[in-house]
Amino acid sequence: MVDLKAKPFYLNEEQIQWVEDTIAHMTLDEKLGQLFVILKAVPGVNEDHIKGLLAQSHMGGLRWQNQTTRDTWLQNRLFQKNSKIPLFIAANCDDGGNGAAPDGTFVATAAECGAGGGTENAYHVGYVAGTEASAVGANWMFNPVCDVYMNWRNTIVNTRSFGSDPAAVLANARAYMKGVKDANPNMAVTAKHFPGDGVEELDQHLVMGVNDLSVEEWEKSFGMIYRSLIDDGLETIMVGHFALPAMSRKLRPGIRDQDIKPATLAPELLTDLLRGEMGFNGVIITDASHMVGMSATARRCDAVPGAIIAGCDMFLFTSDTEEDLGYLRAAYERGDLTEQRLSDALHRILGLKARLHLNDPAVAMPPEEGLAAIGQEQFKQYTAQAADSCITLVKDTRGNLPIDPQKQKRVFLVYVGSTPTSKGYKGDPAKQVVIEELERAGFAVDVCPNFHAMEIENGVSPMNFVKMLDIGKRQTFIENHDWALLVINVKGYAQENNVRLRWSCNHSKELPWYNEEVPTVGMSLNYTNHLIDVPQLHTFINAYAPDRTHIRAAIQKLTGRSEFKGKADESVFCGRWDTRL
Repeated sequence: MVDLKAKPFYLNEEQIQWVEDTIAHMTLDEKLGQLFVILKAVPGVNEDHIKGLLAQSHMGGLRWQNQTTRDTWLQNRLFQKNSKIPLFIAANCDDGGNGAAPDGTFVATAAECGAGGGTENAYHVGYVAGTEASAVGANWMFNPVCDVYMNWRNTIVNTRSFGSDPAAVLANARAYMKGVKDANPNMAVTAKHFPGDGVEELDQHLVMGVNDLSVEEWEKSFGMIYRSLIDDGLETIMVGHFALPAMSRKLRPGIRDQDIKPATLAPELLTDLLRGEMGFNGVIITDASHMVGMSATARRCDAVPGAIIAGCDMFLFTSDTEEDLGYLRAAYERGDLTEQRLSDALHRILGLKARLHLNDPAVAMPPEEGLAAIGQEQFKQYTAQAADSCITLVKDTRGNLPIDPQKQKRVFLVYVGSTPTSKGYKGDPAKQVVIEELERAGFAVDVCPNFHAMEIENGVSPMNFVKMLDIGKRQTFIENHDWALLVINVKGYAQENNVRLRWSCNHSKELPWYNEEVPTVGMSLNYTNHLIDVPQLHTFINAYAPDRTHIRAAIQKLTGRSEFKGKADESVFCGRWDTRL
């Protein structure tokens, strides 16, 4: 039986009685529904739709898709109002409150916090996230990310990890959690993604990942992090869809390769290791169940109950709500999902809700006036502080910096963004911000053409490609430009395992042919590992974010008006010698 008086619940007799009474009065369908966190994907606010979803699912938790801040608050309020049992309402806030509300505050990425040293920025990210997510009614933070960035090719956690040093990851994760709790003691925090991402290069949205560390290596890194947080009283853990073969083989001697499953379906990793040997008593939830890392490794009818049977308490997202509930009900009726396993999951879920005082309506749903906390001026100062303390000069081996706009006024700007994926592409708004901030600093900006932009603005024509090939006379270029700036804002999500720099067309004039003609500076506004694709650049800056605050701060630093304070993680050099030149 679950000890609700112990860590991380610490419930008193009255709270325990609420848990027991609530469970005793639940139907089987209500009990099974508590095990699901469901995504509300229909836009807008419709109370009848909300009532229908609750009646169908009896869901234990909610994730929502972004809409206006007030609509998010109103929607969450209506869910709590119409739910028989108070709901977990989960937010995903890696970088600040912008993960909870469209006008929430971006503070810093985890990679940025890691570069800044110390833990103050991570605390600010957590504090802002906790404040702004609470304002719209969230009570469960699906953060912080506790993955360790061991493989520079891994882009899914590149900006989401605090770095390659497990001790620094732990310190920053603790600071983030403290920030959330200082903002709202009644918000749960989550460490993810157990047993640990960042070792390999694959994205679990697309394939089952494999953490191939030895047991000893895992214990010194991810094991150390999770054991420490469990000792601290960690409330919830999100499990990722990747295997930990060395540990599975240790715990299940003789296990066949084909029987090694992602952690979400591996009882040896959840029940034996996490629950048993590591002593975790809190709530375990799967990562999103539509990810191929789970869905391609088991039939849906097996995976839904299989995750709960293996040791997860909650299942993140349904494919078809009625069908997924049916799969869980069938497993219960067959006896595969035992009464004891269901009872344990329910006691942890309801125990955490009691711990968060969600059975008090005044706690479960904040008043509308609380929305005023979103976007406050102090939070914007945290963003500026992070930009100042974290932006990193990765290298300047030829002494190109500082660039003086009085002496080197004319800049050739090459801006490379992500490849458009829709006919609705209107360009990257950060490009115009870069232009404006360069001009604000005193530069005259000559912008390199972009093939996609020309196709949109000028119409589809073979001449667009011809223009992208035409570099012109080198001497003319040198006479008209004092320096060049290559800005990279490339990102990707759940489409490819590795996200790399992609020029707008082949043989493009964007390519750094200008590197030896004039002093050239590279700057990333997103990923930290772009030197793999432009190793020949002798000056490179990681600015971490494509917002005006970070862009302005980076330009101030490259002009010498502010010093670079961030420290590059060794991973930025991608394990190559030429990236250091």
